[in-house]
Amino acid sequence: MHDVTCLGELLIDFTSLQAGATLIETPGFEKHAGGGVANVAVGVSRLGGSSAFLGMVGNDEFGRYLAKMLTDRAVNIDGLRYSNVAHTTLAFVALREDGEREFVFYRNPGADMLYSSSDLDESIVAGGRYLHHGSISFISTPNREATLRAISLARAHDRLICYDPNLRLNLWENPQAAFEGILLGLSTANIIKLSEDELAFITRQHDIETGMRALRAHGASAVIVTMGGDGCSYNWGDYSGHIPARRVTPVDTTGAGDAFVAGMLYRLTRNELHPNELPKPQIEDILTFANRVAARVVTCRGAIPAMPTLDEVIA
Repeated sequence: MHDVTCLGELLIDFTSLQAGATLIETPGFEKHAGGGVANVAVGVSRLGGSSAFLGMVGNDEFGRYLAKMLTDRAVNIDGLRYSNVAHTTLAFVALREDGEREFVFYRNPGADMLYSSSDLDESIVAGGRYLHHGSISFISTPNREATLRAISLARAHDRLICYDPNLRLNLWENPQAAFEGILLGLSTANIIKLSEDELAFITRQHDIETGMRALRAHGASAVIVTMGGDGCSYNWGDYSGHIPARRVTPVDTTGAGDAFVAGMLYRLTRNELHPNELPKPQIEDILTFANRVAARVVTCRGAIPAMPTLDEVIA
């Protein structure tokens, strides 16, 4: 059994070479492997855990590059599929001076959108302690049906589900479609990780404590809200609190939330207790570690290239 199965998007990030330049102004781009759930798969593996990826890339040079990248980082790709009708998705990313980002996606459709239930390797879902997915795979058919099928299988095998709404409004038809799509993952998740903006979008609440309680009402055992340089807040079982971040100078915030999830899942899978049984000190230790993984990632360019080893996090 592996630690985490990650289902969703795997793509190429072309990141602006010039911080502070818009996509129009930038003189060029640097190629990086990316995709939220793929970032998590690599993050878990780099820390010393075991992970598997489920999804689709194009049967093209970029797709083969991404497959090799995952293999080189010890991620199981037995569930990776190749499309002959769509290319690998591309994202162009500009970095502001503060490290925040501007995105344009080339995905109409991208290969990741065409991953279907017939592509799903059910044994990989059953063989993972956790299933991690995001909301981007709910955007279109048949990807939505494949994701719902994987969730159903995970629940049938008593696997734990981690969900990152990962709001990208420019990929949805409109904000209401995004809201309705994101809701699909809330009632089946054991753990929900999201940002302050995502919490406000989903719950219509700007108070973090109120918003976390609203999400817990959907059935999750834990809700964690990441807040960049301000750390994270959590509502987990009978406990709630705030964990400060390790202060760093950000270079590129791409993949910070995914690094946090990877760190959290890595530590959870090193623990024999069910998340519902964890005492407060252990919850806060896990989230402190996750904060430090995220802090390490934002000091480097790219998401997957920046994912650290356990020794690098400790150092």
